[in-house]
Amino acid sequence: MKRFFETIKHIFSIEELRTRILNTLLFITIFRLGSYVALPGVEPDQMNFSSQGLLGLLDTFLGGAFSKASIFALGIMPYISASIAIQLLTMALPYFQKMQKEGESGRKKLNQITRVLTIVVTLVQGTAYLNTTVPDEALLVSRSLFSISSVFVLAAGTMFCMWLGERITDKGVGNGISMLIMIGIVSRFPGAILKEFSSRGTGGILLFVLEIVALYFVIMGAVMLTQAVRRIPIQYAKQVVGNRVMGGQRQYLPLKLNAAGVMPIIFAQALMFIPSLGASYFAEKSDFASNVATIFANYTTWQYNLLFAFLIIVFTFFYTAISVNPQQIADDMKRGGGFIPGVKPGQQTSEYISSVLDRITFPGSLMLAIVATLPAFASLAGVSTDFAHFFGGTSLLIMVGVVLDTLQQVESYLLMRRYEGLMKSGRVKGRTESVAI
Repeated sequence: MKRFFETIKHIFSIEELRTRILNTLLFITIFRLGSYVALPGVEPDQMNFSSQGLLGLLDTFLGGAFSKASIFALGIMPYISASIAIQLLTMALPYFQKMQKEGESGRKKLNQITRVLTIVVTLVQGTAYLNTTVPDEALLVSRSLFSISSVFVLAAGTMFCMWLGERITDKGVGNGISMLIMIGIVSRFPGAILKEFSSRGTGGILLFVLEIVALYFVIMGAVMLTQAVRRIPIQYAKQVVGNRVMGGQRQYLPLKLNAAGVMPIIFAQALMFIPSLGASYFAEKSDFASNVATIFANYTTWQYNLLFAFLIIVFTFFYTAISVNPQQIADDMKRGGGFIPGVKPGQQTSEYISSVLDRITFPGSLMLAIVATLPAFASLAGVSTDFAHFFGGTSLLIMVGVVLDTLQQVESYLLMRRYEGLMKSGRVKGRTESVAI
């Protein structure tokens, strides 16, 4: 405990780090206050919102702003959608690939295209949100006036959230966009844990303690999944540059066990409403369709979780294939004079990296599927729905990843000032930490 308080003292004794932490807290406070400002012309208490399915997941990411018809109801989710679209286009179209290889100027162009696409996505998603989520009884003005004015307010709110995220990245502790998502998720945790405690009563304190212990081990498992890497040794040939001998050292290429992150869960979650929606159209004519609609409308059924896990495994392989390019890694190693011991540079190196990646992606996808389905098992065990969401899924992985990245940033400042790190041994590793090759 003494070492903990000394570390806190050292953190706030570094002026730059102290300023960045205070700036981050200020921007986060503004973001949370904005989530309570309702759209003009709507009564939030009259919103009939269902917390199940994809909409419930979005509401969790946005800290309840989605269900409150807030000016931040869409948050930075349109920006996430636009970024994913640009990333996929970068993998598929030569024009975007060329732009990505242009260095800083190319990244600025891609960022500008992403911002423009974000506005387009916001207008589309905002229109759909207003027409499908906000009922007529919650409106204080006419539907047409409300829709026209609110879609521009939602677009302005999304752009403002983007600006807050960029300010946290530049003036705060970094990872601004991810930080805003994490804050939205964490904001629901105190209410969920209080609700779970009150539901257990005085006679269920022991059971509540066991749930907290189980949550601790689940979080530790998520940390292991996030940080696990397969290190491939890389040897660099010695090069004589002038009177100096360069290279000759051994480094490692870290291939993450879960290179796809949370994207497979998000993609799979987005598709899980299709079976229920499709079967509901034939529910009146067929008992089988009615049963299918009922089964896939409940996220705790074994059929739902089996299909959910299968989609996660498929999307993990897909997203890993488009995000990690073994051929490019092999070419970069060859240009830098590096090679894997026992493997020829070039095509054989690419095939070796690809084979290793395939072998570690399968267990990684299985672990990701287990983490994603844990909330269903928690609900079946009697845990309340709000608290069960924190036992796994996208929410837990995002929280763990952002916290690790933030701790890594703080530790880097401590080590630069020659203070001890946050841990007695080893170093904190974030999601984005990699070894140069």
